[in-house]
Amino acid sequence: MNALDQFLSGHGPLFHSMVFMVGLAIGSFLNVVILRLPARMNAEWRRDCCALLGVEPSGIQDTPGLVRPGSRCPHCGHAITPLENIPVLSYLVLRGRCSSCRRGISVRYPLVELGTALLSVVVSLRFGFSLQTVAALVLTWGLIALSGIDLDHRLLPDDITMPLLWLGLLANMFMVFTGIVPALLGTMAGYLILWLVYHAFRILTGKEGMGYGDFKLLAALGAWNGIQMLPFMLVVASFVGALIGSAMMFSGRLQRSQPIPFGPYLALAGWLALLWGAQATQAYLNWAAR
Repeated sequence: MNALDQFLSGHGPLFHSMVFMVGLAIGSFLNVVILRLPARMNAEWRRDCCALLGVEPSGIQDTPGLVRPGSRCPHCGHAITPLENIPVLSYLVLRGRCSSCRRGISVRYPLVELGTALLSVVVSLRFGFSLQTVAALVLTWGLIALSGIDLDHRLLPDDITMPLLWLGLLANMFMVFTGIVPALLGTMAGYLILWLVYHAFRILTGKEGMGYGDFKLLAALGAWNGIQMLPFMLVVASFVGALIGSAMMFSGRLQRSQPIPFGPYLALAGWLALLWGAQATQAYLNWAAR
């Protein structure tokens, strides 16, 4: 290890504090991704359809990029200054309102920032100062973005899912979390399992129970965790999804015929599997063997 590595590995509180601050900044960027990426994809799809039909695109507005231009108030268009864009702190100082028009800004923005920072610290506490932490942070941030977009649009963009899949395979070529063979088998089996469930449900009910994005997400999580973690991920995702769905229907916030996104539950299950899946599985096997 170089001098910086030795210093950080020997000063845990400083390292975790740095991870927290980086997580806040990444969370601010993820808010932009969750808001802007679906709009850009929608515009690209409409342009592609117009090109396929041989007609001139009309009514398709230019969508902002993920980095430029800077953020603006969704109500009055006020350009957010750097001092107004400090994660969490600016929201608290401005009391959740635009400095120009004084209209309210969604509390989801600071929640995503704070949630990203806290989950990042959990990762650093779990894996310490290591390559596993760096890799797991990338997965964590990608899963947060996917979950936010799926909740808003019932969409899991390939622009995020597929890079995560390849990064998982790349990491496990060097056995960061599991071997490359379990990772490859997890990728294939993850996609195939939900593909089979999808078609069985469609044949039996005449309805589509999930989208192809869910297949790809479980394939990506299989690449990170390996085939041995697929049962854990499926059980956790299904249990949490059923629990939350039942609670929402009981409270009247969700109708029985209304679909719910499965991506956030898969993301949660995959994240838990990466951090504690092996320990949880072993604890269950020990309990079952009694």
